[in-house]
Amino acid sequence: MARAGSVATDSATCPTHYPTSVRKTSVYLPEALKRQLSALAERTHRSEAELLRVAVEQLVAGGRADRPAGLDNPVPGRLVGVGVGPGAADLLTVRALRALRRADLVVAPCTDVAATGRAEAIVREAAPDVVVERLVFAMDPDPAARRAALAGVIGRVVELLDAGGEVAFITLGDPNLYSTFSSVAAAVADRRPGTPILTVPGVMAFQELAARSGTVLADDQQSFLVLPANDEATSASDGALAAALADAWCTVVVYKGGRQVAAVAERLRDADRLDGSVLGELLGLPGERIAPVAEVADRPASYLSAVIAPARSGA
Repeated sequence: MARAGSVATDSATCPTHYPTSVRKTSVYLPEALKRQLSALAERTHRSEAELLRVAVEQLVAGGRADRPAGLDNPVPGRLVGVGVGPGAADLLTVRALRALRRADLVVAPCTDVAATGRAEAIVREAAPDVVVERLVFAMDPDPAARRAALAGVIGRVVELLDAGGEVAFITLGDPNLYSTFSSVAAAVADRRPGTPILTVPGVMAFQELAARSGTVLADDQQSFLVLPANDEATSASDGALAAALADAWCTVVVYKGGRQVAAVAERLRDADRLDGSVLGELLGLPGERIAPVAEVADRPASYLSAVIAPARSGA
């Protein structure tokens, strides 16, 4: 029996007592949940105590323990395309962050399930608490292989939507411009009519390139045009780019032209637009390069490249 004034330490008489060598979490949580909590803490670089505090605050406030305060509730069966910008984590918008944290599941395109895709890398840096599932898109030149891979992606997205979750699909740049999301959304709408589909805009690479290089995209009554150049049969080698560059009032942006930098530079030279044109590659990502086109026309560039040929100031 404890002496007067002493504190009982026997667990039978003091049910709130626990050995100091045991973590508090181990007292209340089953082993499986403890392992999940430990994994989440490691993945998000947050302490277990902080995660438990957030969960308790959410429950006390009447919200969901797995969702930060202040977010709208997810819409069951809704697909959301989220633009994550060109590469720098600080270009991910507040709206995009809210969409990612609101979603029940976040999926990302990749070329290999064992490799981190560029869009996922941005989210990892900006929001390490968001868990991403990878969906493999084939870059195989065989159209049948690409279609088969896309069908697998669509099947998985539809499966997640049918399970009642809100699914966020992350994509570089903006989901409505040169994005894999457009084909995914169209196929989902075809296979699952009535699916609510929403997009969250993102910063485009040409905007970041303009800001970083001090290039004005359009001023006064000037116009603005974006052209793709990822194939020899497209604008870099036919008349489309030449026709666009002939208009001195038009700023021309060439996207996806990494393999054709030399051909694009030749068109710029023919139109007397080479001076002042700038190339940006892998902006905000490892291997980033920003340089005048004239200086890099003889060098290889990656697929994620953009060229800006600004309108002539004297036009």
